[in-house]
Amino acid sequence: MTDHAAPTDAALSAPSAPEDAESLLAALDPEQREVARSFGTPMCVLAGAGTGKTRAITHRIAYGVATGQLNPRHVLAVTFTAKAAAEMRSRLRDLGVPAVQARTFHSAALRQLRHFWPRVVGGAMPDLLTNKFAGVGEACQRLHLSVDRAALHDIVAEVEWSRVSMLTPESYPQAAQQARRPGVAGFDARSISRILTQYEEVKKERGVIDFEDVLLHMVGFLTERSDVAREVRGQYKHFVVDEYQDVSALQHSLLRLWLGTSDDLCVVGDAAQTIYTFAGARASYLLDFRKEFKRARTIRLERNYRSTPEIVRMANTVLDGAQGRTRETRLTLVSQREGGPPPLVESFPDDPAEADGIADRIADLVSQGRPASEIAILFRTNSQSEAFEQALTFRGIGYLVRGGDRFFERQEVRRAMVSLRAATRVEQLDPARAVRDILSQQGWSPTAPETTGAVRDRWDSLNALVGLTDTVTTRPGTTMVDVVRELEERAEAQAAPVVDGVTLASVHAAKGLEWPVVFVVGASDGLLPISMAKTPAEVEEERRLFYVALTRARDLLTVSWAAARTPGARGSRKPSRFLDGVLDHPDAPRPSPGAGPRRTGRRSATVYAECRVCGQGLVSPREQRLGRHEGCPSAAGPDLLAALRTWRREQARQQGTAPYAILTDAALDAVAERCPRTEEELLAVPGIGPGKMASFGQELLTLLADHSGK
Repeated sequence: MTDHAAPTDAALSAPSAPEDAESLLAALDPEQREVARSFGTPMCVLAGAGTGKTRAITHRIAYGVATGQLNPRHVLAVTFTAKAAAEMRSRLRDLGVPAVQARTFHSAALRQLRHFWPRVVGGAMPDLLTNKFAGVGEACQRLHLSVDRAALHDIVAEVEWSRVSMLTPESYPQAAQQARRPGVAGFDARSISRILTQYEEVKKERGVIDFEDVLLHMVGFLTERSDVAREVRGQYKHFVVDEYQDVSALQHSLLRLWLGTSDDLCVVGDAAQTIYTFAGARASYLLDFRKEFKRARTIRLERNYRSTPEIVRMANTVLDGAQGRTRETRLTLVSQREGGPPPLVESFPDDPAEADGIADRIADLVSQGRPASEIAILFRTNSQSEAFEQALTFRGIGYLVRGGDRFFERQEVRRAMVSLRAATRVEQLDPARAVRDILSQQGWSPTAPETTGAVRDRWDSLNALVGLTDTVTTRPGTTMVDVVRELEERAEAQAAPVVDGVTLASVHAAKGLEWPVVFVVGASDGLLPISMAKTPAEVEEERRLFYVALTRARDLLTVSWAAARTPGARGSRKPSRFLDGVLDHPDAPRPSPGAGPRRTGRRSATVYAECRVCGQGLVSPREQRLGRHEGCPSAAGPDLLAALRTWRREQARQQGTAPYAILTDAALDAVAERCPRTEEELLAVPGIGPGKMASFGQELLTLLADHSGK
C-alpha cells in the first residue's frame, strides 16, 4: 500500500542536525515544547480554545522527523475536515516535512479500501452513494412511508448516527431508547429500524456503498484478514488524531485496528468543546484515554493566544458553572495578550430591537474603519438569522450566511411565500390569522415540535415568518398585500451581492473559526440552552456550545438577548442561565443600561413612518428610507438618479469593488429623494455613515449641488 513514486528517504529527511531540530522548538511555549519533544508513550494533549494545538502537533511531527524518531512515510495525521487536513499538510510542508499523510478518517479509510478490495472481495470497489437522501428516500417509499424533505433530512441523520454507533437495524431500537434519542420526524424507533433494513437492501440492489460503509468495511477487513492488518500497520506506525473529543464509536474502532498492539498514538482535544454528541461523538474516548492506554502521558495546553484576558475570563466563568465531567476536566485558559475592552452584555425589549441594536453597533464599527469581514454574528438556530440579515441590509452592510442558505432562499420559506402570495387574491383576510392558517398546512404549529434536526429547523423558519407578520401587523390597517409586499421587499434586499460582508453563522457552523469582533445573540433561556434540551447532559452540551461561541472572539465580544419576540409583546424571556455566574463575577462584563426603545435605522439616520406624499403609513424598509410609497410620485428627477449611478459606477471602478459596496440602490435612491445640502443632512440618510462621509461625502455633496443648480 505504499505510495507510487515515493521520494527516497534522503529526499524526505528534514534538517537532521541537533541544532536544526532544536530550532523547530524556538517558537513554542513550554507546554507545546513538551508535546513536540515527548515520544515513546501514548500522548493525550488537552488543548483549550486558541492554545495553538495545531502548531504543537505539527511541530511534534516535524521534530520527530528531524531527530530521526519518526519516518514521515509512516505517520498518519487524522483530522475531521478536509480543510483542516489541507491546513495541516501546508504547515508540515512549511516545516520541511512534505511526505506526511494528513487525512480525514473517511479519506484514509477510502484509500485503503480501494487498495484492498480487489484482494479481499475481488473486482473493483463498488461506487460510492453520493446522494444518501435518494437512497433513504427510496427505502421510505418501499415501506409506503410518506416523508417530506425536512423529515427525510432527519431520517438520514438518524441513519448516520446508527451507523457510526455501530448498530444494526435489530439493535437500533434499544440503543436509541438508552441514548434518549428523540422521535425522528414522527416515526418511532421500530419504524426507523425498518427503514435501516430497507436502506441496506436499496444499496445492495444498486451495488453501492455509503461513507459509513467505507469505515465499516475497513473495520471488517482489518479484523478478518491478518494480511491486510499487517500491511496497514507496516505502512502507518505513528498516529496523530485531532479533535479527539468528536470521535465516534466507529472511528475509534478503526483507529484501534490501525494501531493493533502498538500504542504509538498522540490525540488532541478539549472535552469542553464537545458539541456533536447528537451526531455520535463520544468525549469519553478523550476523557478515558489514560484508562485505555495505561502508559499514556497527559499535557494540558491552557495558554490562550487568541482572546483578550477579559474574554477569556468570561469563557472560564461559564465553564465554572458546568456539571459532571465537563466541570471535572475543564481547562482554565490563561490569556497571553494585552488587556482589552470588557465584554458587553446587552438586553433589548424584543427581537427586532436586538437586531437593530447589534446592526447599529456594527455600522459604527464599519464607519470607524473596521472591515465587515472581521465581524461575526453567532446564533443558536439558523432561523434567527433573518432579523439580522434585514437589519444589516437596511444599513447597507454586506453579509454572508455560513453553513446555510440566506433566510428567503430556504426551501420551506420559498414554498411558504408561494402560498402567501396566492392568499393576497382573497379580500378582507385578517393577515395575522391568515398567515398562521396557511403555514399550519406546511408544518407550523403554535408550539414547537419536540424534536431536533430539519423538522425543527423548518418549524423555526415558518415561525420566523409568523413573527415577521406580527411585527408588520402592529401598524393599523395592514392588509395581506402589505404583509406579502414587506416579505418580498426583505427577500429582494437580501439577494444583493455580498462584498466584504459580516459573517452570520450558527455556533455549530462557527466551530474552529475566529473573528476579531463577535456578537453572540439570542442568549436567553429557550434559545441558549434551547428548549429541547431537557436532560442535564443535554443542558451541559448547550453550555459547551455557548463556551465555543464566546471563544470565537479575539478582541471585542458582545452577548445579547431580547425579552420578547415581537414589539409590544410581554417580555417573558429571561437571560440565559449560563450568564448567571458571569454577571455575578467580581470582574463581570458590563451590562447594558437596560432594554430601551427600539431603534430603527442608524442612530444618525432619519427614517419615516408616514408617506410625505399621501400621509399613509409606510410598511417596508425601502419605503421608510424613501419617505414615500413606491407608487407615490418621486421627488427625484431621472437625470439626478442617472448622474448618481454614473458617479457610483466610477467610484467602484476606482476602488476595484462592486457598486453595491459604495452605496446600495436603496441608499442611492434615498440620496436622490432627499437631495441633502449639508454634511448633517447627508449623514441623516440611511446607509451614509461617518466612514462613507469621510471617503466621498464632499464629492457627493458637490455633485448634488451642481445638479440642483442646473
